[in-house]
Amino acid sequence: MSRSSNTAAVPEAKGALDKFKYEVASELGVPLTDGYNGNLTSKQNGSVGGYMVKKMIEAQEQQMAGK
Repeated sequence: MSRSSNTAAVPEAKGALDKFKYEVASELGVPLTDGYNGNLTSKQNGSVGGYMVKKMIEAQEQQMAGK
């Protein structure tokens, strides 16, 4: 089964993931806008994605620990 990495596993979560992406970008000081962001560096874009993953893993670990 081939799946594009740009496709949400749960399509209903797309809105929440987009909101989360902009929240993380704001926290990191990355000027992410709705639409074209070709003016941003790979490092800026990567930091947003990487930090999103870090926060999602931390939330899952807390949930698994019962906190």
